[in-house]
Amino acid sequence: MNETHNPQLTSWIPSANIPGNDFPIQNLPFGVFRKKVTGLHHIGVAIGDQVVDITAARNEGLFNGLAEEAAEACSGDTLNRLLSLGRAHWSELRKRLSVLLSDTEERGKVERCLVPMTAVEMQLPVAVGDYTDFYASIYHATNVGSMFRPDNPLLPNYKYVPIGYHGRASSIVVSGTPVQRPSGQTKSDDAPAPVFGSTKQLDYELEVGFFIGPGNEMSKPIPISEAEHHIFGLCLVNDWSARDIQKWEYQPLGPFLAKNFATTISPWIVTLDALEPFRCPAFARPADDPAPLPYLDSTANVMTGGVNITLEVFLRSRKMREKKSDAFLVSSGNFKEMYWTLAQMLTHHASNGCNLRPGDLLASGTVSGTTKDSRGCLLERTWRGTEPLQLPSGEKRTFLEDGDEVTIRGYCERSNAVRIGFGECRGVIVG
Repeated sequence: MNETHNPQLTSWIPSANIPGNDFPIQNLPFGVFRKKVTGLHHIGVAIGDQVVDITAARNEGLFNGLAEEAAEACSGDTLNRLLSLGRAHWSELRKRLSVLLSDTEERGKVERCLVPMTAVEMQLPVAVGDYTDFYASIYHATNVGSMFRPDNPLLPNYKYVPIGYHGRASSIVVSGTPVQRPSGQTKSDDAPAPVFGSTKQLDYELEVGFFIGPGNEMSKPIPISEAEHHIFGLCLVNDWSARDIQKWEYQPLGPFLAKNFATTISPWIVTLDALEPFRCPAFARPADDPAPLPYLDSTANVMTGGVNITLEVFLRSRKMREKKSDAFLVSSGNFKEMYWTLAQMLTHHASNGCNLRPGDLLASGTVSGTTKDSRGCLLERTWRGTEPLQLPSGEKRTFLEDGDEVTIRGYCERSNAVRIGFGECRGVIVG
């Protein structure tokens, strides 16, 4: 915690001070944008309804020291170079931006570096080399397991090892990108053989992702005490899933075509520094659960390994959009209920000597809670289609239909801190 988290701090940009705004001066997330006028890509920081062009600010001579080195690394069209520098550089750049956006001494220079959000199109913030998706919610794992293995819903390894699989980096897309309904093999229970065709059980998955900063050398594990030094920040993730394809193909090796056709992420990366006021204890394991193995355990992780992020999923059908109806709130949960923490997921990933690299994306898996309205996917929310959702338009949903728009939002709030948000992670299904 430092001066950038001061809840009394305000910006001379009026929109940044509006209550409920995702991007107050206490946030300052990083992203990549394209100017609609020039078509050029730039690295920027969100503040209210504006974006600070980091290269333009550097050209104005507004940085020095580590902040200058960090700003120089923002001269490309992805954040990878900045991510590789490490937390000292990230923190100094964020501190300097906080001063520039609150103190009026350099206001004239900073104003020349501002671009209205309405004048930009957001891009993928990072060139993602590798993508790993975890299964870190015990409530999600138990719910799904009970559907397919009623007598043994939670496999015995779950409470010992963070379960994950390697996803497909090439099909990661930024919020707003249309999602094509995928095709694949499916087999109904009473059919003698599978058929090939479009999925009839398209689903979303509410997740949180985190980007790797400095990596590790091959064969050099990352101890849990150092894990968060390798994390730049967090984003929202929708790992779209074709449940009928998944059911047929997942044994014996796990997810494949059911999940690699599209993964949507939010464009703004909220730094760990910005999330500091919202850290919380790790998930409180029941007394009869096994303790994490020593390499996945530390006092610091127990005390502050969690992050208190409220996560919401909204659904709006084509009919609702045509009538300009508000989106329907499908579920609301919280990231603090994950069984495994960010540090545990990262540490386990590198524990066998796997070399992580700047820009790698690790995702949490579906975030679900204990209540029906906190389940993070339609598979759970409609209980495999047996409990359809009733939309305000009169329509029903068991799984997603063409024209449906899914929007994920996330925000952090608590007393004596300013609310910060993640923006949105949105996609529309096209046939």
